[in-house]
Amino acid sequence: MQPVIYYCYDAYCGWCYGFSPVIKKISEEYKENIPFEVLSGGMIPKEYTRPISAIAGYISQSYKQVEETTGIQFGKDYLWHIFNPEQSDWYQHSEKSAIALCIVKEIFPGRQVSFAADLQYALHFEGRDLTDNEAYRHLLERYTIPVDDFYNKVDSEEYKEKAHYEFALCKQLQATSFPQLLMHVADQKFYLLAKGFTDYEVLKQRIEAVLKETKKIII
Repeated sequence: MQPVIYYCYDAYCGWCYGFSPVIKKISEEYKENIPFEVLSGGMIPKEYTRPISAIAGYISQSYKQVEETTGIQFGKDYLWHIFNPEQSDWYQHSEKSAIALCIVKEIFPGRQVSFAADLQYALHFEGRDLTDNEAYRHLLERYTIPVDDFYNKVDSEEYKEKAHYEFALCKQLQATSFPQLLMHVADQKFYLLAKGFTDYEVLKQRIEAVLKETKKIII
């Protein structure tokens, strides 16, 4: 079978945001030979929706480590909510962003890595509230997705079920923290390529090692 790389992530995961330039570069490099499938992990279940004040203290410290390790920058509009949680109206959950990704994957399967990265940029740099339908409107323009079609789907039970299927699949793949990258090479054979932030050179070496071992070397 053809190898497939599964990228288990969550739009609300700061380390996934830091990993986004790496996964974009890797997917672009291998896209002609290896399909990439992005799976949303459901890091913050909707039934456990919580105000930003519940985690602002932790993020106010951890975001600096993400920046120092990955080179990514968090935007001032996002950080305003982190440093002014008592004034923020954010109640975060992962469901709506996962639904949005399911819709885009169906229309543009080859652009799912870039869309996932764009979702993370919208949140972590531009400070958009991904539980709000309007947070996606600028991306619909960029991806030429019909607005009415998207908004009919984003609140539908059908696409909610698709998102929850991805949450369950991540658990089945034992991806309980993010980002996590796995390569599927045979029916029950998976290789763990990355668990947590991994830089481009290390990740490329691991992919090449797996391809060599499975005798599917990409020329």
